Amino acid sequence: MACLTVDLIAKSGKHFKKRRGISLLQYLKTLTHLHFSNRNIEEIGDLSMCRNLTVLYLFENRLTKICSLDFASNLTHLYLQNNNITHMDNLSNLKKLSKLYLSRNRISVVEGLEELSGLKELHLENQQLEPGDQLLFDPMSILALAESLCVLNINNNNIEDIKDLSVLKELEHFSAAKNKLLHIDELEDVFELWSKLLILDLSGNPVCKQRKYRDRLIVACQKLGTLDGKDINEITRQFLVNWKAAKESKKRKNKNEMLTWPVDVHPPTNNFGFGDSESSQSSHPLRIYQPGDTHSGEPQEPLQSFMPVESQRISPFSEVLSLKS
Repeated sequence: MACLTVDLIAKSGKHFKKRRGISLLQYLKTLTHLHFSNRNIEEIGDLSMCRNLTVLYLFENRLTKICSLDFASNLTHLYLQNNNITHMDNLSNLKKLSKLYLSRNRISVVEGLEELSGLKELHLENQQLEPGDQLLFDPMSILALAESLCVLNINNNNIEDIKDLSVLKELEHFSAAKNKLLHIDELEDVFELWSKLLILDLSGNPVCKQRKYRDRLIVACQKLGTLDGKDINEITRQFLVNWKAAKESKKRKNKNEMLTWPVDVHPPTNNFGFGDSESSQSSHPLRIYQPGDTHSGEPQEPLQSFMPVESQRISPFSEVLSLKS
């Protein structure tokens, strides 16, 4: 089993070379960058002598866990992509970490980031998940990154929604291509909170096939410059923003007009259109006035007479009297 230790560093031709007056211990104390990618390393050993280490390259190895990095309080860049890591553990002492690369591992839950309040980039694309699983996010870890994270890559992780990420208001570059995002309304709600977003990639998601997908996201993202690899023209953006504003203004106007229509409901009366002249000219019962009626001052004639059916029938006796006369 290959283990990364100070002995392995000493044997590496790329690193320690004996110089006059410089010991291995002195060299390790001044070491800032450590390159051990693609070396079949399965475990990280004791590197506590490398206290000034700032960048560690361990991608394309056989690591199954993150360990033995408690000493690395000055570490700013950690490259662990293309390994077999299953959990995001033992990161709490990396207070100065700004970039973390964990793509193409076996991670199913994004966690263990509560102490990394200075993290600016997080790369988690292409996790080797079990069939039917999707990458999940621990709320406490995401909340801890709310004020710092600028770049997030979660491509190809079977993700169905990103509501848990809405607190990441400092994001400038977000990639979630080749997932299972479907509902554009939910995406709009999240992106409207990300006022600093400049680059967005959702290509390969079902939502991309929805009508007006591109137009709606351009409007939702105030400063977006690139969507799915295509630049956004400022003239196009302004046109879409103005179009949406005009559409919403028209909706509000129509709603207000409907609410302000005058309604005049008269109580029912026993007068059915005959009798004294004043009564016969009164409004019909349950007459609703519309805006067009108020100009003439009189309601329109009803479609049906309110006279009882019996009073509309002609008596046979009245026909006989009519013939005699």
